[in-house]
Amino acid sequence: MLERLEMEGVGPSPHLSFEFAPRLNLLTGDNGLGKTFVLELAWWALTRHWDEAPSLRRAGWKGRSFVAAEIRGVNSRTHIHHEVGTGLEVQMFVPPENGLTVYARVDGSFSLWDRIRNGRRDGHSMVPSLPAYDFTPDELWNRLEKDGRTLCNGLIQDWVAWQIKDAEPFQRLKRVLAALSPGASETLVPGEPTRISLDDVRDIPTLRMPYGLVPLTHASAAVKRIVGLAYLLVWAWEEHVRAAEFRKEPVTDHIVLLVDELESHLHPRWQRLILPSLLEVVRALREDVKVQVIAVTHSPLVLASAEPLFDEAQDALFMFDLVDREVQVTKAKWRPRGDANAWLTSEVFDLKEPRSVEAEQVITAAKAALKDPNLPIEEVRRIHNELYRVLRDTDPFWPRWLARAEAAGIDP
Repeated sequence: MLERLEMEGVGPSPHLSFEFAPRLNLLTGDNGLGKTFVLELAWWALTRHWDEAPSLRRAGWKGRSFVAAEIRGVNSRTHIHHEVGTGLEVQMFVPPENGLTVYARVDGSFSLWDRIRNGRRDGHSMVPSLPAYDFTPDELWNRLEKDGRTLCNGLIQDWVAWQIKDAEPFQRLKRVLAALSPGASETLVPGEPTRISLDDVRDIPTLRMPYGLVPLTHASAAVKRIVGLAYLLVWAWEEHVRAAEFRKEPVTDHIVLLVDELESHLHPRWQRLILPSLLEVVRALREDVKVQVIAVTHSPLVLASAEPLFDEAQDALFMFDLVDREVQVTKAKWRPRGDANAWLTSEVFDLKEPRSVEAEQVITAAKAALKDPNLPIEEVRRIHNELYRVLRDTDPFWPRWLARAEAAGIDP
């Protein structure tokens, strides 16, 4: 598991450090403050694999620029230190205990690192041997190839092959889909494969929807992202088990999931379920497998859904804020808020009101009017009319205001 990540002279801040929890880590904050950048560095630390744009020195930075990490294995800790811009790196090996790492990006692409398949032994250490498996959305669904070799058949071919044979991978896929479903009444259940075009001879997997079978290629963006994650988890696990048997090594007992914008494309009903589902989904692979999740979210519903399961001994919430033109990250002390509106108006999201901008402005004026008994009646009437225009008469703010309006002689 990734235990610690530190960066200096790179990214959005002179210095950032994270002490990650062993189970759940949520990163939240405004856009553009570096949350995805932290996921990229976490991916690097766990896999020794840079994305297309590795970390760069901050403009004008005169000190050392480095990225450091600490990975805790079953019986060891590995310290990694990378001097940015110098090519100097300490501890290049991947610890033997490092298992599977899956990175789900917001654009529908995925990356996978399997220490057995992507690494090789050098003495007592494991060193990178093959690049990580990087899937574009098209490669995930259709095929991943490299140098004339097929690395992955893709979701469409594997799904249908598993289903026809009614093989164990298909049973595992059904369990994972059920765990990631948007609700008990909307379970993602595979249907019979079907042809969708005279120009495409492939059988396409389907899902049973209340209104009939839907080919996966015609599914919504939300369903495609979740189905893609489900398939990749099952495929990665199956291939990992085969590789472990081939190399006569133990099967991993833990998986790390990196997820950018956890709630992307999901309906609010699904947003309330996705986080608990992620923590449970690996049990559909094997009952004793542990998971560490590091996820970015902008959703108050996701945070509200964490309240019944959040445990400060094994979970953490990190808040990104812009302070004096520099990004600061705080490990927040967990405090349940009760509902999504309370999360919106907390220090996590910093909204004054969980309403429209216009409603926030007029409520701010109304709150000031409540404290000013000498406000001219014309101004009180103007505020009253604005409140009625933007809130109507069903908003819970009305009881606070009506006494002020009546005192000014305004008929509510």
